[in-house]
Amino acid sequence: MDPPRSLFPALPPAGHALLRLVDSCRAPTHLRALRAAHARLLFLLRLPSHPASAAVRVKLIQAYAACAALPAARAVLDSSPDRSTIFFNVLLRGLTAASLHRDALLLFASMQAQGPACFPDHYTYPLALKSCAATNGLILGLQIHSSTARLGLDGNLFVAHSAISMYARCGRPDDAYQMFEEMQYRDVVSWNAMISGFAHAGLFGRAMAVYRELVALQCPRPDAGTMASILPSMENARIEDITFVREVFDDIQFKGLITWNAMLAIYANNEMHVEAVELFMRMQKDGIEPDAVTLATVLPSCGEVSALSLGKRIHETIKSKRMCSSMLLENALMDMYASCGCLKEAREVFDSMGVRDVVSWTSIISAYGRHGLGREAIDLFEKMLGQGQEPDSIAFVAIIAACSHAGLLDVGKRYFYSMTSGYHIPPTVEHYTCMVDLLGRAGCISEAYDFIMMMPIKPNERVWGALLGACRIHSNMDIGFLAADNLLRLAPKQTGYYVLLSNIYARAGRWADVSTVRSVMESKGIKKLPGVSNAELGDRVHTFHIGDTSHPQSKMIYEKLGELLQRIREIGYNPEVEATLHDVEEEDREGHLSVHSEKLAIAFVLINTKPGTPIRITLNLRTCGDCHHAAKLISTVTNREIILKDVNRIHYIVQGVCSCGDYW
Repeated sequence: MDPPRSLFPALPPAGHALLRLVDSCRAPTHLRALRAAHARLLFLLRLPSHPASAAVRVKLIQAYAACAALPAARAVLDSSPDRSTIFFNVLLRGLTAASLHRDALLLFASMQAQGPACFPDHYTYPLALKSCAATNGLILGLQIHSSTARLGLDGNLFVAHSAISMYARCGRPDDAYQMFEEMQYRDVVSWNAMISGFAHAGLFGRAMAVYRELVALQCPRPDAGTMASILPSMENARIEDITFVREVFDDIQFKGLITWNAMLAIYANNEMHVEAVELFMRMQKDGIEPDAVTLATVLPSCGEVSALSLGKRIHETIKSKRMCSSMLLENALMDMYASCGCLKEAREVFDSMGVRDVVSWTSIISAYGRHGLGREAIDLFEKMLGQGQEPDSIAFVAIIAACSHAGLLDVGKRYFYSMTSGYHIPPTVEHYTCMVDLLGRAGCISEAYDFIMMMPIKPNERVWGALLGACRIHSNMDIGFLAADNLLRLAPKQTGYYVLLSNIYARAGRWADVSTVRSVMESKGIKKLPGVSNAELGDRVHTFHIGDTSHPQSKMIYEKLGELLQRIREIGYNPEVEATLHDVEEEDREGHLSVHSEKLAIAFVLINTKPGTPIRITLNLRTCGDCHHAAKLISTVTNREIILKDVNRIHYIVQGVCSCGDYW
């Protein structure tokens, strides 16, 4: 939308130099230079009398919009006596880029009153339709689309793409699809608009169907925009859809950064963290330079699989590229270190932050809580309040959970009730779940049950699941059965709740009932989620399953494991056979215990690292009591720190002592 060079007649050399300076001003930090260039142009060219006045003013509007100085851009437009459609289009683009959509629509509405020279054209209408979509302005969007039809512009690709997006985002996806179907020519942007439209309307199945249709046609071919368009549809996606999208990704010949970022986000959003880490490593090998979005996407995955070496390299990249002023990245770094069991490093990132928001405070409070350091989490929460930072709903989830992990019953209760009385934050189901967990872990099972009965909102499966977990810890069968009854009605196919129920029966010696639970699971086709442990070594995350023999070093791993078990038996280890009862299909309990994935991963790290190297293992389930006990003894006989991260906690074990204080 730049004015053609022919509109700059007889500009002196100094004028051309000033226009080049104006063109280079593209960030708020350039605003001072832009204002100076503007002043010199006014003096040099005697605007508005100079023949190039109109073209110069268009460039000034563009530059002020790029520098986020939109009032200055509007002032240039208003002061132009010879304004035309291009003046309005340039400012409209700046307003929509800044998400000032209502201002954009007001500017659009004022155009026709300026006379025929300022009538909207095929550049104007797509911008106006985009603002209608962003403001849910269906009525105005219908009027604008009707105007394009009367002017014969509805067949213009840019107008059609914007209309499709407008209809989809304003709750009319069928109208969007009808437009799409009626288009005589569709380019890849047309398909992307329709995929994105369905995705934003929540019609993820239809978005995926259009995506598959595009791939099947082969022309046009999917591009970076397609990857970005399909992204909203990939939350909690089916594994077959993710596999299909990855195949398309691999077939894209020239993959830009947007394409890589979209594929990384799909893996990260679907908890496929090993795949996200491996894809990022491939991205590095292919020489693709990551940006802040890339790093913020992959850092949580590094934390989830304890890929500390990669996380540290990313931290070095952030420092070398001077990205440390990004609070998003600093918060992600803090979470990564905390998730890898590096609480000291997480605290260093937190302490070095120039500016902290409530997310920063919540992240570090949560980190201490997950490590079982409830008192330290409380100190941080109080320090946050002392510095004038208002806690939000998620901050209260973090502090109540920290109290639950550390057994700080009275303090946790106080925070829960102060949330409503002191900060007027209504409790959500997450807060109620934390309170049930707090009461239940402390052995107050009846109080936890009464608390659920008095909740003003209907308890979901997470609330009942917290109660059932507490009943397993404290062997409370009566309330455990009540919790299980509610759970199996709310989540009849959730494997973990059947497992917890079978544990309660087993602890009571009711083996017939254990068999009944197993039969019910088999009849419903419900299979126990297998335990999976991850360990980072070099540039790869190694994955182990229970009884795994697929690893190339399997023979050495089992030999090392046998040696470890013998050594810890000599200092008092006896397998906690009861810990195997969560696997209702296993008969050989002691043999089953010895090949849990955590133990295999620990043995693997021991044979591949130098003495004294910390062992970091990530588990997808709650670690069993036997593995926890064995890990403490292994840390003693090997003189290694063991960081065992399960789905709930981070167990930092040093010389046989765990940070959880055996309260988990």
